[in-house]
Amino acid sequence: MPIELSPQETEQAIHSLKKYCAEELDTDLSDLRARLLLDYLVKEIGPLAYNCGVRDAEKFLRRRLEDLPATCFEPALTHWTVKKKK
Repeated sequence: MPIELSPQETEQAIHSLKKYCAEELDTDLSDLRARLLLDYLVKEIGPLAYNCGVRDAEKFLRRRLEDLPATCFEPALTHWTVKKKK
């Protein structure tokens, strides 16, 4: 599943990349270079983070599902075993 950024997210990411390069690397990026770098990062590095998030979500859900019988259980046929209040 390819990662797609909205136009607003793309512009925010380009701004962030330009600022990072200017402040941390003393390099000014044009909008075009920042967009090309962003495209590369999203296509090449982005899936690593995405896949990690999917694995984390799977682990979380599996833990919750393992506990489902204890959490969502209602005993059946209890009429004769439960003492009625008078």
